[in-house]
Amino acid sequence: MTDLTYTNLHPKWAEQLTEIEHTVFASIDLEDLLSLRDMEAYCRVFPEGGFVALDGDTPVGFGLGILLDFDFEDTSHSLDDLTGEEDCGNHNPDGDWYYGVTIAVNPQYRKRGIGNRLYELRKEVVRTLNKKGIVAGGVIPGYAKHLNEMTADQYIDQVVAGNLHDPTLSFQIANGFQARGAIPDYLDDPTVGNNAVLIVWENTDYQP
Repeated sequence: MTDLTYTNLHPKWAEQLTEIEHTVFASIDLEDLLSLRDMEAYCRVFPEGGFVALDGDTPVGFGLGILLDFDFEDTSHSLDDLTGEEDCGNHNPDGDWYYGVTIAVNPQYRKRGIGNRLYELRKEVVRTLNKKGIVAGGVIPGYAKHLNEMTADQYIDQVVAGNLHDPTLSFQIANGFQARGAIPDYLDDPTVGNNAVLIVWENTDYQP
């Protein structure tokens, strides 16, 4: 088993990264996933905010995002509305928050710490740029099993309390994120009623 390395986004991997995301999130409508053009835009606009896990020269996972000012008084939003044209048109270098757009890991490379490392790299760039923290709309794949028995908010509360396990949200909570309620109509994924969860990590080193 080879050691994995990590580096910033680069256009030469755009097609492979797009394929990884489409494989990982197969239940989500393609309109809500990154196109090749979107991926190339992230590589061009904010490469230092995106990270790629490599096995040799082959990408096996990645995470990317943009900087923006997030309105915590009105948290209802869709992914497309927030990120803007080509999914990064709303990137603002002076924004207070890092908005995590996606993290995806090749299923064959799970359980090798890639997700943890990608989250740590995000936190490092937030500290380096002196931003308030990370905010994102997180997927809740485990909700698919409970869609007809509870609301998304009830499901999230059960996961936070430790009564239910969600493959993504439980992992994010373990990485220091707070779950702050459901985001309805966030993306087109009927398996979870189009719901996501607002997750927030606050940078305790932030200096106003």
